[in-house]
Amino acid sequence: MATIYEERYAYHPDDFKSYDTTRIRKEFLIEKVMEPGNVRLVYSAIERFITGGAVPVDKPLKLETIDPLKAEYFCYRREVGVINVGGAGAIVVDGTEYKMNCKDALYIGKGSKEVVFSSEDPEKPAHFYINSAPAHKEFPVKHVTLADANVLHMGSLESSNERNINQLLINTVVETCQLQMGMTELMPGSVWNTMPPHQHNRRNEVYFYFNLPEDQAVCHIMGQPDETRHIWMHNEQAVISPNWSIHSAAGTSNYIFIWGMAGENLDYTDMDHIKTTDLR
Repeated sequence: MATIYEERYAYHPDDFKSYDTTRIRKEFLIEKVMEPGNVRLVYSAIERFITGGAVPVDKPLKLETIDPLKAEYFCYRREVGVINVGGAGAIVVDGTEYKMNCKDALYIGKGSKEVVFSSEDPEKPAHFYINSAPAHKEFPVKHVTLADANVLHMGSLESSNERNINQLLINTVVETCQLQMGMTELMPGSVWNTMPPHQHNRRNEVYFYFNLPEDQAVCHIMGQPDETRHIWMHNEQAVISPNWSIHSAAGTSNYIFIWGMAGENLDYTDMDHIKTTDLR
């Protein structure tokens, strides 16, 4: 077992205009989130947000602290959200076990000293998707299933964006300091997410795409509304979206994505909406 991490930095939108495809992918795309037998993490200077994955196979994996945190243990000054996108598994937090089926979420509060991931079947391992943000207050661990989620039905098949937004780790479901997470599922025949697009200058956001067939792709759109760029992405990849960037995508197939946010407030509706006719 290894904990593999890398650091990313903050970016000015004027600099972003000059980035070519290679530079955009290097700075914002997280190509490998899940790796069997390891924990992979990306520590971003934007909101000090951490994105990662844990895939326990034949033995449990521990969420260990990393050097940039300068902390005794991972949750010393942090809260964590986890959503399982693979086979059945479990997460043990300070001795208490939480069974995690596919699409279950777990909120882990500041001060939790030991977090351990395991899979029920090594042949069908759990894929634990991890988001983390700094926290100022301790809140209790809470297990959230899809049945517990607040569900918003948005869009329509006629506009190719019919989708269910499953709000899992938001303040109407679980108490958090600043972290919010949810899962958006596109209906068959729909390919657009977050369309019309928006920005929220008060928050950073990370998108993680999954349940995408291996021979299909998602075109993720980012940048300022009048200066957009795109990144072609595949199954179980993530992308960092700075506060000044829109975040939207169209796929060659329907798919599911997890959104994770942290920043100034916990108001899910705090968005700066963009007209599709104003996109450039």
